[in-house]
Amino acid sequence: MKIIEEPLAMLAEHGHVPIAYEVRSQFRADPADGGLGGIALVEEPVDPPYVKDYDRTSEEGPARWPARWLGRWDTSAWGLLAAYDGSRRVGGALLARSTPNVNMLEGRDDLLVLWDLRVHPDHRGAGVGRKLFEAAVDWGRRHGCVELKIETQNTNVPACRFYARQGCRLGAIISHAYEEFPDELQLIWRMPL
Repeated sequence: MKIIEEPLAMLAEHGHVPIAYEVRSQFRADPADGGLGGIALVEEPVDPPYVKDYDRTSEEGPARWPARWLGRWDTSAWGLLAAYDGSRRVGGALLARSTPNVNMLEGRDDLLVLWDLRVHPDHRGAGVGRKLFEAAVDWGRRHGCVELKIETQNTNVPACRFYARQGCRLGAIISHAYEEFPDELQLIWRMPL
C-alpha cells in the first residue's frame, strides 16, 4: 500500500471511497455533579443498528459531495492524500488549513483540520487509516501546523477509539451542533503536532 498526495481536483475520486459505517453503539455524555465533576462518555448499544452515510445526505451523490467543497471555500492551502493498494484507491484524507471563513480552523494559520478521512470497507482494520493519519500529521508539520483538530460524532464509536489510539485527546463535547441530527453529539479531538 502507498500513500500519495494528489491535487484537489481528485476530490470526486476521493468521494468514491465509501464513508458509510454501521452504528451498533454510541457514546452518551453523562455529567457528574451537574458537569462540575466532569463528563463521562458511556458507550451504549443502539437497537436496532443502522447505517450512517454522510455522502447519502447529499442529493448530488457520493462523488460530488466532497468535490463541492472546492466551490465553497478557498482550498488553495488544503491537501489531499490518497491510499492505494496497487492501482485501487482504498482510502483518503482531506486536510484543511489556513482558510478564512472555516470555523473549524478558528482563524488560525497553524491549525490543521483532518476534514475527511475515509477507508474502503474492504480495507478497514488493515492499517490504512493509521497510515493516512500518520501521513496527515507529517503533511501538517511540513506546512507549519502545530496542532491537529478532528470532528467526529458520538455515533461513530470506532472513529473515536481510532483517534484516541493515535494520541488525540477529546477537547469538546457539543450538543445540538447538527440541525439535521439533533440527538447527535459533536466530539472535537485535538493533538499537538
